[in-house]
Amino acid sequence: MKKTVLLLSILLTISCKNEKSGDISSAEKEEETRAQEIARAHGFENFKDVEEIKFTFNVKVGDSVRTSRSWHWKTSNDEIRLTEGDISRTYIKDDSIADDEKELDQKFINDSYWLLFPFQLVWSDAEISEEKKAEAPISKKEMRNITVSYPSEGGYTPGDSYEIFYEDDLILKEWIYKSADGSRKSPTTWEDYKDFNGLKIARSHKSPDGSFELFFSGIEVN
Repeated sequence: MKKTVLLLSILLTISCKNEKSGDISSAEKEEETRAQEIARAHGFENFKDVEEIKFTFNVKVGDSVRTSRSWHWKTSNDEIRLTEGDISRTYIKDDSIADDEKELDQKFINDSYWLLFPFQLVWSDAEISEEKKAEAPISKKEMRNITVSYPSEGGYTPGDSYEIFYEDDLILKEWIYKSADGSRKSPTTWEDYKDFNGLKIARSHKSPDGSFELFFSGIEVN
């Protein structure tokens, strides 16, 4: 896949689990980790009621939209359809993705992780650091902070990590993406939140100078 801008290469390591339950048992609630609390703050418990999600992933550089692709994800069986320009393709996301579907799968992982990253704190097997206080990269405000690190093997881009920043409401405000080799470090905002049937989704992510924006349109959660 040709990468027109840096952040389009952010393809996290672990695919969404086939079981996408939003349930957390009573016992688990008593001992919730910070990661689980962040997921819950974004509406994780309501995901179990979701049957399908539609969204369009857009990347804008300056005044020009460089990328726009639309997805229809049936969560019950992981049937996923991509519409990009005049072309539509459908595949089933499972443990045996065909070679000719891997590029499609990479795009979906990238785009859906941006859409629902807080839920990946529960779904994926990332290593989560202890919470601390740190200066957020864009606002320069002191916020709560954890680092999310992915395994060094497996997946499309192993070893990547994310520093996420949030306040007392546990809603993500900013993050820093770091490539495994340390050659790329990209901060963006998490903003323009809207509630979609109980899922709190940030519709806009901007670079510090505002010249880059990754944003979502056409979001439907049914």
